[in-house]
Amino acid sequence: MSEFPWGQVRLSEGPLKARFELNKHYVMSLSNDNLLRNFYLEAGLWSYSGNGGTTSATTTSMDGPENWHWGWESPTCELRGHMMGHWLSAAARIYAQTDDQLVKAKADYIVKELARCQEASGGEWLAAFPQSYMSRMANGNWVWAPHYTVHKLLMGLGEMYAIAKNEQALTIMIGMASWFHHWTSQFTQRQMDDLLDMETGGMLETWADLYGITREPKHRELIERYDRRRFFDALLRGEDVLTNKHANTQIPEILGAARAWEVTGENRYREVVEAFWRSAVTLRGISCTGAGDDAELWMPPGRFAERMGVGQEHCGNYNMMRLSHVLFRWTGDPVYADYWERRFINGVLAHQHGETGMISYFLGIGAGSRKKWGSATQHFWCCHGTLVQANASYEQQIYLQDESGVVINQWLPSSIKFKSGDSLISLDLQQDGQNGVYPLNGWNVEGMNAITKVHTPPISIHRPNHFVYNVKVTCEKDSEFTLKLRLPWWVKGQPLISVNGVPLSGSFRPSTFIEIRRTWRTGDTLNIELPKALTTEPFPGLPDRVAFMDGPIVLAGLVDEERRLRGNAEEPDTLLIPDRERNHSWWNPGYYRTTNQERGIRFIPLYEVKDEAYTVYFPIDNDRHTE
Repeated sequence: MSEFPWGQVRLSEGPLKARFELNKHYVMSLSNDNLLRNFYLEAGLWSYSGNGGTTSATTTSMDGPENWHWGWESPTCELRGHMMGHWLSAAARIYAQTDDQLVKAKADYIVKELARCQEASGGEWLAAFPQSYMSRMANGNWVWAPHYTVHKLLMGLGEMYAIAKNEQALTIMIGMASWFHHWTSQFTQRQMDDLLDMETGGMLETWADLYGITREPKHRELIERYDRRRFFDALLRGEDVLTNKHANTQIPEILGAARAWEVTGENRYREVVEAFWRSAVTLRGISCTGAGDDAELWMPPGRFAERMGVGQEHCGNYNMMRLSHVLFRWTGDPVYADYWERRFINGVLAHQHGETGMISYFLGIGAGSRKKWGSATQHFWCCHGTLVQANASYEQQIYLQDESGVVINQWLPSSIKFKSGDSLISLDLQQDGQNGVYPLNGWNVEGMNAITKVHTPPISIHRPNHFVYNVKVTCEKDSEFTLKLRLPWWVKGQPLISVNGVPLSGSFRPSTFIEIRRTWRTGDTLNIELPKALTTEPFPGLPDRVAFMDGPIVLAGLVDEERRLRGNAEEPDTLLIPDRERNHSWWNPGYYRTTNQERGIRFIPLYEVKDEAYTVYFPIDNDRHTE
């Protein structure tokens, strides 16, 4: 399977697009001077005013430090500059989806200024820190992740070229590659392996991306030099080299192996990726949110009980989503799309504050967890970077294409335009707002019509136990192609699918695709009803401790201490009943409260928690005879 080109998918109006716009506002709020300040400093352009291509007569910025970027972007932090690459990536993705020329102009200007910094530094080196960091690292002295920081910059430049069509960004990348090609040429293989034992981020991926564009032999050599042999070879031997290791060091390295396979065809790289997935997910297990890590470290396989600490990291969540999407493209196996969906709803959405747009570095699942929110300019954790990327990237996974037609992979309201033969086709995927609202709640016109007009279909008496979607087809000409519909892992019971009101026959199973091949005409409509249920999932290593899920949505109990619940975990309606199920013109999925317990607890979706204390996993005194 392959992705559609950037810009062909548009999110529909609604809560999810509102989150996208919230993220866009944050991206555009970061000033050019603040984003570039540390690059100007290292290039000797600190006094550059940025106005009209002239330099200032002053030796310091006239903008007071109270307005600068601090935290991990502080001039005194060794990781400074990492946010720039994430910002460029997010800007390129936002521009592709919106055609907003202000976003494009801002990003192009920043690339131009980075080129000035590179030129002032000799024409190759570019970073927000000095070259001496690389020398210190080569001499065995610890530095806070210079390779990681450079990777982020290369990644952002690469997407400005590939997505936003900025040729200057590619020129900068090629210059940086020349510096690294020369610098790494002095090391033996063992010395290079020692260097790669430090946090190298996704350097391998960026060299593979660059080689995929240029096909230059020296860029292929950089792939070989940044091959993480000690790690990769251990994975291929079946060793557990993940437990207690830093997850977001290793995941980008595996994304590098994935890209290296795509551009070189060397099968070893694909085998490394597959071995990693077996170790990180298949054999290790996952929590209800999809995580196998806590406090940035991989937890022991199947034994998470002692690790209910600060929780999963946003960067690890985002990069595992990226990896699952790669494997889905390679294999077409819906298990990877299921994994992506779980981590999107209970990771990306749950890590972002729904009103401020800010990030929670970690997402706890233990008793009395709280989300600690970052600020707009005073923290700049690594997760600030993946925040702006992840929330600029909702649409690439919704639709894919293969040789037979189009795959509807994620059930997110959106539209797409594409060519089938010589016919322009449009698909419009919408959710029926009176049959559950997923993945976020919100007011909608359809709901207003339903509650004000009497001559409309009746509203369900109680919250529906299904989500309903409609897909409308528009064609320039009648066109024959296949539509593949993913039936998610959380579906309970038989989905109901019809084309133009005629039901499809057959038995449908979760984690599969339904294929509909026909000659499509303008006005054709699919109706898809996906039944869901309240379920429980045990914690790996603690079968008597469970999390509650409403379909794909992890529920959080609003309680600041561990509470034991009494009931039948296999029949969760003995423990929870619907609560506050209706809000004006929409349903509230994921709203429950306990029943038959000593003290009551309210439950809401994990992604709706803001400042409340909450608990996700609850010990159950299992009473199989509870009525």
